[in-house]
Amino acid sequence: MQVAPRRKTVERVVRMKRRILVSGPSAVSPGGRGISNLKSQISNSRFQNPDLRFQISNLKSQISGQPSGVLSVLAVLVALAFAPALAAQETTPSAQRPPPDQIVVSEEAREIHFSGMTFDGHNDLPWEIRAKANSSFDKRDISQPQPEMHTDIPRLKAGGLKAQYWSVFVPVSTSLSKASLITTLEQIDLVRAMCDRYPETFGLCLTAADVRRVVAEGRIASLMGVEGGHSIENSMANLQRLYDRGARYMTLTHSKNTEWADSCTDEPVHGGLTGFGREVVAEMNRLGMQVDISHVSPQTMHQVLDIAKAPVIFSHSSARAICDHVRNVPDDVLTRLPANGGVVMINFNSGFVAPTEELKIEPRARGTIHDVVDHIEHVIKLAGIDHVGLGSDYDGVPSVPVGLDDVACYPSITQLLLNRGYDRDQIHKILGGNALRVLEQCEQVAAGIKAETGTSPGGQMP
Repeated sequence: MQVAPRRKTVERVVRMKRRILVSGPSAVSPGGRGISNLKSQISNSRFQNPDLRFQISNLKSQISGQPSGVLSVLAVLVALAFAPALAAQETTPSAQRPPPDQIVVSEEAREIHFSGMTFDGHNDLPWEIRAKANSSFDKRDISQPQPEMHTDIPRLKAGGLKAQYWSVFVPVSTSLSKASLITTLEQIDLVRAMCDRYPETFGLCLTAADVRRVVAEGRIASLMGVEGGHSIENSMANLQRLYDRGARYMTLTHSKNTEWADSCTDEPVHGGLTGFGREVVAEMNRLGMQVDISHVSPQTMHQVLDIAKAPVIFSHSSARAICDHVRNVPDDVLTRLPANGGVVMINFNSGFVAPTEELKIEPRARGTIHDVVDHIEHVIKLAGIDHVGLGSDYDGVPSVPVGLDDVACYPSITQLLLNRGYDRDQIHKILGGNALRVLEQCEQVAAGIKAETGTSPGGQMP
């Protein structure tokens, strides 16, 4: 078996596919030498393992609806050359998709992973500690293994996590007793207590510069995100208060509508944002607080994109085209992200990741790490490599995909991205470079507003 030449051919197709996906049709020429060499290599190869099945399928989906030309030439070339071999070997596992619970992380992937900045957009550990340990790190000492949770310090280190938005989530039900704000402040205090309890591991961060400094010190940069606009109790002063206490993003809604924005999991009543909702977005831009549009209705998403001066984030959402759940991002929103500069951080919740057809057959299907990478690629296809990241939702979901059982599993994502032809710089963007860029750009927008209006990002006159 000519393993090495076959592997090289696979790698050439993967690289060419990646150039098309990232750079567009101009990346290759139908008469170019690369196409001729590739055709020759494909025609002279007899694969025992159909390594290109997934690549061909993916390539076909990427050229769907495109005008004839370069992409069509390449797709036809590859598909025709491999059709007999692929048909004959349909049951052989693809090297691009090893069993999700048996992924071996290579030395190359480990080096790429640990040299980058894995920056996760959403982890619900603070509420887990509140609910299961009465907010006590004595009762749940995360410096020790905690197998009942997704997150502990040994596994965070094994996963190479460099920066994390810790969710200071509180249930919507707290609004019934007018306790949303005070409970959120308690959760902020819990994150601060975690950083104080484990200073060798965590460093509290308020800015992009803080993130870089803490990561350079070998610690996990720790930021906070408010999960739901109910936490401000309809008060701009409360929004300011949460920002002053360290929150650097706020999700506009959670599972229910607020009085000023529609949620995706409630009956719409506002048609998106109310006037006050628009003021909230403007104030968050002024503060330098990222506007998170996970959980909101599609109409709210579009209206935020219409008015936002700074890049938005989806702190923990996936692609609706793959998993048709209302919590995921529709294609017509994804295509608007490049103009805004925002980023979709892919959620690992099985119910938001497993393909629609699988969930129709088995509503409790877990999905796999391969599905998560498919979501990443879909966002890249429609929005570009600069607009996707990771937002696991660890310790906030009932089920995670096979291969992503806990926070130690991030390196497996890097391995699969490498398998699919992404290079070091592209992988680093996906892992966290894009998230850090958005944080920094939001700070820059706030500084610009300050210069225009004469007010500080904190809202006080200078």
